[in-house]
Amino acid sequence: MYQLAFRFCNNQADAEDLVQDVVIKLLPRSSEMSQIEKLRPWLTKVLYRLFIDQYRQRMRSPLSLVTEGEGELFEQPDPSGNTPEAQTEAGFSQKRLARALLTLNTDQRTVVLLHDVEGYTLSELEGILDCPQGTLKSRLSRARGQLREYLQKNE
Repeated sequence: MYQLAFRFCNNQADAEDLVQDVVIKLLPRSSEMSQIEKLRPWLTKVLYRLFIDQYRQRMRSPLSLVTEGEGELFEQPDPSGNTPEAQTEAGFSQKRLARALLTLNTDQRTVVLLHDVEGYTLSELEGILDCPQGTLKSRLSRARGQLREYLQKNE
């Protein structure tokens, strides 16, 4: 959950707070959670909805302290067996991709992260994001096109 929260928030402290809020919210309902058939998509949906609620609340706030740092959206490369050159190149590629993801709007970035990075299917995302599959497909297609364009420009 933390990895996904970090990808949504792009900030370590906010991601930790988001996961903590989800745990606090769901802890009293732990007996109900044991009856849920597909827990991972359900938890993702709860995490996403809480993220959106907090994001909207922050946007309505008269004080918006924006400290956007470049967070690591992906795990660092495994140093075992890789040459330093390969590790450096992989690090540059990840940073380029992280910057490219930040150029997408929130809806597009969410769909790309959940589908391409986390591996959710479009039918699972339909339930998580409460959005029709056609809309998800178009967001995913547009986001991939924008990413491709950004990465080609900034090679």
